[in-house]
Amino acid sequence: MTTGLFITLEGGEGAGKSTQLAYIRQRIEAADIPLHVTREPGGTPLAEQIRALLLDHREESMASDTELLLMFAARAQHLAQLIHPALARGEWVLCDRFTDATYAYQGGGRGIDFARIAVLEDWVQGELRPDLTLLLDLPVEVGMARAGQRGDLDRFEREQRDFFEHVRAAYLARAEQEPQRFRIIDASQDITGVQRQIDAVLTPLLARAGEVSA
Repeated sequence: MTTGLFITLEGGEGAGKSTQLAYIRQRIEAADIPLHVTREPGGTPLAEQIRALLLDHREESMASDTELLLMFAARAQHLAQLIHPALARGEWVLCDRFTDATYAYQGGGRGIDFARIAVLEDWVQGELRPDLTLLLDLPVEVGMARAGQRGDLDRFEREQRDFFEHVRAAYLARAEQEPQRFRIIDASQDITGVQRQIDAVLTPLLARAGEVSA
């Protein structure tokens, strides 16, 4: 049984996750809530090494199944070393991407059957699922234009528009299937507009946390 709160931040390329992750972190820490901010793939030294394998450009192309299994290998380590212990202590965890990204990128983008991903999800995570998922959504062409301004692109960011259209569609399908967990944020707005939407979701959570601790 977990007692903390597990929040994940999802979105395609150029959605502004890094900016909004920092904003969410500031809001939670200002409420004096113990918080761990982490990312996937990664989050522990070993998982970060797996991240490097996944993102770096290599002469040998990576098979889709290899990519999928590496994602869950990193996730298993992340859960064992950071996420489960933090939640068990009653702390909050804010994670930049989690398994919804696997359904979106490896499922939607690579075309791996969602049922195969679900088997690995159940095996690696057991019953653990995020309590809240904020999905930063915006048109693919806008996201690609923003991502292209960042300079050197990783292995995923170099994919073509069709890949990212499938990623976006998979994300939105996940949100439709689990409306109680997902909150869709219109990331095409300016930073202030995006943060106003995030505040509408976070403020009640922070207020409840304050009532519990009082």
